[in-house]
Order: sequence, then structure tokens, then C-alpha cells
Amino acid sequence: MRLLILGGTEFAGRAVAEAALARGWQVTVFHRGEHAPPEGTVALHGDRTAPDGLRTLGRGEWDAVVDTWSWAPSAVRDAARLLAGRAGRYAYVSSGSVYRYPSPAGHDEDWPVVEGSPDAGEVEYAQAKRGGELAALGAFGDRALLVRSGLILGPGENLGRLPWWLERIARGGPVLAPGPRDLGLQFVDVRDLASWTLDALAAGLGGPYNVVSPPGHTTTGELLEACVRATGSGAELRWTDPGRILAAGIRPWTDLPVWVPPGELYDVLHMGDSSKAVAAGLRCRPAAETVADTWAWLRRIGGRAPQRPDRPPLGLDPAREAEVLGRSASTDRNVNIK
Repeated sequence: MRLLILGGTEFAGRAVAEAALARGWQVTVFHRGEHAPPEGTVALHGDRTAPDGLRTLGRGEWDAVVDTWSWAPSAVRDAARLLAGRAGRYAYVSSGSVYRYPSPAGHDEDWPVVEGSPDAGEVEYAQAKRGGELAALGAFGDRALLVRSGLILGPGENLGRLPWWLERIARGGPVLAPGPRDLGLQFVDVRDLASWTLDALAAGLGGPYNVVSPPGHTTTGELLEACVRATGSGAELRWTDPGRILAAGIRPWTDLPVWVPPGELYDVLHMGDSSKAVAAGLRCRPAAETVADTWAWLRRIGGRAPQRPDRPPLGLDPAREAEVLGRSASTDRNVNIK
């Protein structure tokens, strides 16, 4: 297979490139030149936001394209139109964020989506991803594969979710662990996302798929305990009631990445129906493997994960954590005395 990746140097795009190379595919990576692509790829340089930025894509033919773009849909439109007559299929890595909020527990690919336009410039994330989907569909029709990913974790992550937990737990000591401990979590390892996308392209699949693990793939307890084991820090997870965490002004998902308490947002983020993708071959590795491999990657690069400049850093301030832990410990002691 001759594969063109628009992106291909960081996180999801890089995972796709590495997975394709491992299969013996011929991989071309179109990127801006800010990060080196995996060894063995053919590099084409260009900035799709600049005038004439797609010039290097003006020639060549490919069996499939993978596009991970997350910003102005018009950039997807321009690339897809340019490639429509010279590429077999077009996989656009979208997001579950395209579903109209609030999507209920068990929402599948038929749940209504937000409005979007393939001609839009910079818009909100959900509208940008929906506009990107429409751009891919407009150029490729039923040859367009819409990979609606959920929460993506794994080696190479540059958003600061799992890396933050690993770095925090590696410091040891008491750790504010958000309950309930047995709360189910739903995510997809970036390598499983990449593998499924390549399989789907090779099989000629098209249309939308929720590419994320089945609900309850792991729990908050299993994920954080795997972090303790992987780092070997001996950190003490102090499980704290969600009500206390929220009352302290700590923000789910942002201050404590991955976690949201049970409720409307939890159903949106951790209760989607991925049975269509599973039926089409999605296999999700154990969460402990994702954790261990992400920690090994962090150690190889010096212990600090890269951070995308367009996304704010995540994680709870250490002083704030200590304050909440101290308050919780005091409350617990008073309860025990009673």
C-alpha cells in the first residue's frame, strides 16, 4: 500500500506512520518540517495554512490518505480536493466531540452531530472536526473513512493527560486520587487507533466509526494503580469522594486529566458505543500495557512529555493538591473520632 499521511510526525499521525512502515507499506509524510518523521518515510514539506502551501502534493498517487488535522476545515477541504483524483481512500481522524451535546450513555454513530462547514476557517474544536468530516466526504464520498476517536492515550502523547499522571505519581508521596475508584474509563491506545485505521483502509471501509474502547475497558483505580507499578514510586493513592474534589474547585478533565465524575459529561466522554468499530476489528490492549509503555517512552526522552503549543498544560498544582489532601485527612480524622 502507498500511504500519504498529512501530519505524521507527532502522536496519532506518527503512530500511523510507524504502524504502516511496520507492515512494509510505502509511506509519504507531508509536514511543515518542525519535527522529523519516522525513519523510512518519504518527506514532503509544506504548510497547508499558507498560500500555495500544498504545492508539493501536486504530483503523486497513493492508495490511501490519513489526515489528522484539527483546525480550520478549509485546510482539509483543499487537501482532499487536490488528492481526490490521485488517492484511493481518505481517512480523516475526527473526534467523538462532533456529537451534539449531551450525547447519552450508549450513543453510537447515528447520534446527531453539530453543525459544521468544510469552508470554515478557525472555529471551535467540535465544529472544526465536523467541518473536516464534511470536507473529506465532499471530495471522496463513500471513499472517506471518518475515524471518530475518543480519548487517545499512549506513547508519544503531547496533550499531557497520561504523562501528567505518570510524572505526578513518579514523584511519590500522597496522591489525590479521584473517586469512585471503580469508575469505568473509555479510551483508545494510539497504536490501536493506528492499527485499526490502516486495517479499515485496506478493507475499503467508509463512513463514521467510534474508535475507542468499549465502556469500562479499565477503571480509574486500575489506571492509577498501573501508574504506581510502572513508576515504582511507592506513591500512596488517597481516594477522594468526587463531591469533595468539586467543592474544592478542582476541575475534572483539566486539573485531573482523564477523570470526570459520574453524570452528563461522564456519559459523553466515557460511555460511547464502539461496537461498530469492534465488529470491524478494533482490538484494545490492556490499560496496564498502555501505562507501562508510556512510562518507558517518557524515560527514553528524559522524563518530560512534549506539550502541544496550541493546547493548555493540564494537571493540578502541587500546592493545591497538598491543601486538599490535608483538608481531607483532617475531615477523615474527625469522622473516625466520631
